[in-house]
Amino acid sequence: MKAGCAELLFVSTNVEPICFNKGFYTVDVRYFYKITADAFVGAARPVEITGLAVFDKRVILFGSEGCSKTFTSDMVLDCANLPQVNQPLAVVEAVDPLVLGMKLVDPCECKCCECELCDIPACICGCFGSDLDFGCEGKRLFVSLGQFSLIRLERDTQLLIPVYDYCLPEKECTCDGGQCEEDPCELFRHVKFPVNEFFPPNRVEGGNGGCSCGCCCN
Repeated sequence: MKAGCAELLFVSTNVEPICFNKGFYTVDVRYFYKITADAFVGAARPVEITGLAVFDKRVILFGSEGCSKTFTSDMVLDCANLPQVNQPLAVVEAVDPLVLGMKLVDPCECKCCECELCDIPACICGCFGSDLDFGCEGKRLFVSLGQFSLIRLERDTQLLIPVYDYCLPEKECTCDGGQCEEDPCELFRHVKFPVNEFFPPNRVEGGNGGCSCGCCCN
């Protein structure tokens, strides 16, 4: 088995207030990944396989309190889900993860029956070329991923910002006989030649302390 790449498909969030700590909320985040790997069977040519990986994460963040209810013009009236007390909005910024390792596990070791992988959105299943297999037959591939993400809570609030009127020009620029126009060739002669764009730099910042000899001494 050879590691391939991992693509972040979607991130779902759920925000719930903490009763014993006002102003704080639990944010349940679920990451959906599309994993690609190369499977080797004997000395034959590797076969590319794809699968779904799911990771759950819970964080506790401060989102302050809001007792008002928010109504917008694009809101659809749903009597079953009327707006409740205003809660903060969870936002997750993430990039595609790094594949750190893969391990092939037998069905008796993976305990797949304990995994909650049955409730997968249809749009996620549609990202794969074939139907996903959620059964316990066959081997399972465990993947270790390195994920960088930022999780925050956002809330609409009113800010007092000074506002000024439009700034309109009061004077008109007059150029008699085209004297205000500069010669483009003369302007280009004053531009410095971009040497660094054609040749690599002699030293790299943040490397071995600014040494330009290429050595690895500390």
